Amino acid sequence: MSRRSRGALAPDQLTIAWQSVSLLLDYPDETMLGRLEVVRAASQRLPQPVGDSIRGFADHLEAASLPDLQAEYVETFDNRRRCNLFLTYFAHGDTRKRGMALLRFKQTFLDAGYELDDAELPDHLCVVLEFAATVDQEAGRQLMLDHRAGLELLRVSLVDMSSPWAPLLDAVTATLPPLRGDERDAVRRLAAEGPPEEEVGLAPFAAPQFSPGATSDTTLLPMPSFPGARR
Repeated sequence: MSRRSRGALAPDQLTIAWQSVSLLLDYPDETMLGRLEVVRAASQRLPQPVGDSIRGFADHLEAASLPDLQAEYVETFDNRRRCNLFLTYFAHGDTRKRGMALLRFKQTFLDAGYELDDAELPDHLCVVLEFAATVDQEAGRQLMLDHRAGLELLRVSLVDMSSPWAPLLDAVTATLPPLRGDERDAVRRLAAEGPPEEEVGLAPFAAPQFSPGATSDTTLLPMPSFPGARR
């Protein structure tokens, strides 16, 4: 399959799939629960495996108590390195290189006319999915492909845990081409070694040329924690 192929999903279906997962993969709250019927209705337009994954997770959200969902979300995504929702973390960990990788995400957004709120990091999977769904499908999809190994490790880690969030990652990867040989090798290395570490700290993230109106003062790269890290 071509790396530029959009697979079996039409552009409007990609919008539905990516936007739905972006909403459902965020920290669970009353606002999310209030959107479930809209997500369910939209998912009827998706191919069965993708739509079933989204609807199945929506059923899980309705069946569980909100405090239990929130506690499980924190335990899953905040306390496990291999279940990190920040895509550049898999390739660069807490190293200086991660700052430059984040700049590339931010510049991609700015090139498409999309200015991200300063409270959010641009590599959060929910942010990338929303950008791909609503602003620029090809640019957003390319960001996911560029970090495919980390995305696949996240998916496999959730599957291995029998996590209720695993079907959402199945839905995302179903919209992307199959893994190539080099990507499979990268996943194996990540699984064996984990993200890199560096004790000397992180490079600045918000460089003035990428932040309209910003000063030259250094803004250190944060690693947000949940709940509500993305907002």
